[in-house]
Amino acid sequence: MKFSIVKKAALCVAVAGLGLAGTSARAAEPGITDSTIRIGLFSPLSGSGMAYGFDVVNAAKMYYEKINKEGGIHGRKIELVIEDTRCNANDLVAAVKKLVEQDHVFLLNGGSCSAAVVAAREYVERAKVPFLMLNASGDGALYPPSRYIYGAFSISQYAVGGSMVEFAVQHLKAKKIGYINHDDAYGGWNLTAAEFQARQHDGVSLSVQSVNPAINDVTAPMLKVRAANPDVLLLTTYARPAALIIKKAHELGWNKPIVLAVTGTADLAQLVENVGGPAALKNFYIQDVVAGLPSDPKMKWVYDMYKEYYPDLAAKPGHPQSYMPYGLPPAMTVVQALKDAGPEPTREKVLAALQHFKLDTGVMASPVEFTPDDHAAQKSAIYLKFDGEHKDLISGSFKSAWTYKPKQ
Repeated sequence: MKFSIVKKAALCVAVAGLGLAGTSARAAEPGITDSTIRIGLFSPLSGSGMAYGFDVVNAAKMYYEKINKEGGIHGRKIELVIEDTRCNANDLVAAVKKLVEQDHVFLLNGGSCSAAVVAAREYVERAKVPFLMLNASGDGALYPPSRYIYGAFSISQYAVGGSMVEFAVQHLKAKKIGYINHDDAYGGWNLTAAEFQARQHDGVSLSVQSVNPAINDVTAPMLKVRAANPDVLLLTTYARPAALIIKKAHELGWNKPIVLAVTGTADLAQLVENVGGPAALKNFYIQDVVAGLPSDPKMKWVYDMYKEYYPDLAAKPGHPQSYMPYGLPPAMTVVQALKDAGPEPTREKVLAALQHFKLDTGVMASPVEFTPDDHAAQKSAIYLKFDGEHKDLISGSFKSAWTYKPKQ
C-alpha cells in the first residue's frame, strides 16, 4: 500500500486496520491499543507554504510504513492521522486540538512553520501530550524548555544565525559581516546567536538590518548594507524577501559573498527565476542541514526510498522537494523513543526517554541530541556554493556556540 495525502481524515498504516481491539490499553493511555499506536502527523500540505511541508510529511510517512513492514514497535503498528495546517497558526492549533481531543492520538509529530508551531505551545502543555516537531525550528516553543515539546530536527533558528557567522568567519575569512534578518521574534532568535557567535572571535562585527517579512522594496536596507562595506552578507529571511535582496544586490553591483539561510531555499529553481537568473548568484552560498548533497552516496538510501514509495510523484519535476529528507529524523526519533519506552509505552515513559537522547540519523549534519535543558535537536549546518546551476559542497560542518541560559 502506497501513501497519499489525506486531509482531515485518519490514515491507517497498520495491517490490522483501525486497531479497535485492546480497549483496556486505550483506556489507560490515549492512542494505544494492543496492536496500534496512533500518531498525529501535520504540516502545510496546501497553500503558499506547501513546499515547506508536503514532501516532509511524505518522508515521515514512508519511514513509519517501513517500520510497520518490519513488524512495528514492540508488536504494535503505527497508525497515522494526518492534518493540513497551511502554515497558519490558527489552522495548526485547530488541527492539534482535533488530533488530541477527537482522534485521541498518543503523541504529535508535525509542524513546518515556526510561528504556527509556537502558537500551539500553551495547548500542548495543558494537554500534556508529547509533541515532536517536523522541520519547524520552533524556537519560541523550545525556549524556555517545555517538558512536552521537542524540535529543531532540521536546525533551530538560534543555531541558524550562529552557524552562518561561524561559516563566514572560518571559511570566508570575514571580519565585517552584513546581516539582514526579519524584524520579528523569528529574526530575533537567529540574531541573538549570530551576535553571540561574533563575540567568540576577535575583531568580528555585525552590521544589522532588520526588515519586515512582507517587505516589497528592499532598496533602503540594501543601500545601508552597502554603505557599511562588509566582507560578506548573511541573509536569514524567508524565500521571498531573500530573492528581493539578492536581486537588488546584483542591480547595485554587489560582488561580495552572499550566504542564504536554509529557511530561504525551499525551491532553488524558483530562487534562480526570482533573482533574474544565474548572474545574480556568482558569489553565492546556501546553508543546508543535511549530511550531504542528494548525489552523495550516504544520502542515496533516502532518495531511493522516496522513489520506492512515491514512484509517480518522484517522476514529476520538482520532486522530491528540497526539504524532503527533513521528515526522516523526527520520525526516526519518535520510533526510537517509543522503543526506549518499552513494550507498555506511556506518554511519561516516552518523555523520560527523550530527556537524555542521542541518535545519529545519518540524514542531518549532526546527530539528534536532547538534554533536560535543551530540546533543540541540531546545532550544525553545512554550506554549498551555488551558481544557479551547480552546487558544490564546502568541506566540514559549522556549529553554533549559543546555548540556552535560564533567567535568574
